[in-house]
Amino acid sequence: MPGRGVAAILNADDLGLSPEVNMAIEQAHRDGVLTAASLMVGEPAAAEGVAVARRNPGLAVGLHLTLTDGAPTLPPERIPALLQPNGRFRDDMAGLGLVLAASRAARAQLRAEIAAQFAAFRATRLACDHLNAHKHYHLHPVIAAIAFAEAARHGVRCVRIPWEPPSLVPGAGRALWPLTAWLRRLAARHGLLAPDRVVGLRWSGAFTAERLAEVLPRLPPGVTEIYLHPATAGGFPGAAPGYRYAEELAALTDPRVRAAAAGLARGGYAAMLGA
Repeated sequence: MPGRGVAAILNADDLGLSPEVNMAIEQAHRDGVLTAASLMVGEPAAAEGVAVARRNPGLAVGLHLTLTDGAPTLPPERIPALLQPNGRFRDDMAGLGLVLAASRAARAQLRAEIAAQFAAFRATRLACDHLNAHKHYHLHPVIAAIAFAEAARHGVRCVRIPWEPPSLVPGAGRALWPLTAWLRRLAARHGLLAPDRVVGLRWSGAFTAERLAEVLPRLPPGVTEIYLHPATAGGFPGAAPGYRYAEELAALTDPRVRAAAAGLARGGYAAMLGA
C-alpha cells in the first residue's frame, strides 16, 4: 500500500455484460479517470470485454463473480439448484441464500460454478487483479468462504469489501458493518487484501459527475475504491431498470472529475494495495 497517502481505485463493474458497457469502459479508461474493471465471464459480450482489456494494458481487470442475475459458466444440468427454469441464475438472492445454507448439494454446485468462473478468467490469460461479486453476493458467508479460498488458490490477492462510510456518503447504511468486518477477517485469513473503504453503494446507478467531483477531494488517507456502472446507453439485455448508465460514463470523463483526480495516486487493486 502506498504509505498512508490518498489512493483511489476507480473501477467499473460489469465488463462483458454488453457492447454498450464494454465501449463505455474503454472510453472511460482512455479519455477519463477509470483505472480498473471487473469482468463477467459468462455474459454474451465477455469475449469483447477481454479484447478491450488486451487493447488497454493499463486497465486492471478482475473477476466480477456472478451468481445471481446473470448467465452461468457451467452447463445448466450441473448446477440446477442455482438456476431458474430459463437457465439463468436465480434472482431471489434471499431464497437462494437459504438453499445454500441448508443444502450440501447446492453448496457443491456453487463450489463447482465458482471454480469454473475462475478457470474461465484464467483462460483469458489476463492477470486477475481482484475479485468482487455481482450485487455484492459475496456478503453471503457460504459464497465468501468458497470464493475467497478459490481466489487464494488462483493467486488472486485483492478483494472488494463493500463497506461505505457515512462520513463520505451521507445516508450510507450502517447495517452491513458487522458482516463486512467479518468479511475482512475472512479475507485476511486467506491472505487477501482489500481497500479501506468503498464508495458506490448508495449512489449505484446514479453516480453523477457532481457526486464524483465532490467526493474525490474528500477522500481520507488510505485506499478507497470508487465503483460505477458506465455504459454508452441503457436498455440493453441485463440492464438494471432506472440506472443512469450514460451519466455514469459522463462522470468518469468529466473535466471537473479529471481535475479532482489529478493529484491522487490511482490504479488497480494490486497496484494501490501493494499486492
